[in-house]
Amino acid sequence: MTTAQATALTVEPRTAAGSRAARRLRRQGKVPGVVYGGGREPVAFAVDARLLRQTLAHAGAVIELSLDGGGGEPVVVKELARHPVSGEVVHVDLLRVRLDQPIHATVVVELEGVEDAPGVKEGGVLEQVTREVTIEALPTDIPDTLTHDASGVQIGDTVTVDSLTMPAGVTLIDDPETVLFTVTPPRLQAEQEIEIEEETELVGEGATAEEAAQAAAQRGEGEGEGESGE
Repeated sequence: MTTAQATALTVEPRTAAGSRAARRLRRQGKVPGVVYGGGREPVAFAVDARLLRQTLAHAGAVIELSLDGGGGEPVVVKELARHPVSGEVVHVDLLRVRLDQPIHATVVVELEGVEDAPGVKEGGVLEQVTREVTIEALPTDIPDTLTHDASGVQIGDTVTVDSLTMPAGVTLIDDPETVLFTVTPPRLQAEQEIEIEEETELVGEGATAEEAAQAAAQRGEGEGEGESGE
């Protein structure tokens, strides 16, 4: 995990508002945006789409924003709106921050060593339930990502977000019992276990083991007929 470093971004003010003006900006290769917070009025701006894309690719959490050649101020990305098909950024919201005051931020969680995990090698299915968590930290201490070593997990394991290691100065805000990922048995194995449980229930209800086996066989024949009927 790496810690954010400020990256410079220069934008220009814009006065025209509305969807028509925004479409005109996008045709010119620019992205509309707004910066707000810090006890000051929001300011609408436009930024070159290529420059914004490059900045977001190399920036950490903090961006040093310069408006129309003025002095830079620290901001963080509050929200990105993307085109549903192309994925290109169509609008960006920036939030002014103070470097000496902690803020809440959303950080992506990446799993490492998944292919080496015994549970995965045995055919288990690893499902990452939570891909982002909310943390609190100074803007300059916000990590780009949080990583978790999943190389030791077994089939049947459930790992919660409190297993994540937080860097110094970073506090997890989410419920620590939130599920991060699970490792479930292979589908065929799970179905077999359900059948065994059903047969056990039949025996418990007074059926003999032979009758339970016959019931299971009849169930299998019925499923086969259903498939051939399709």
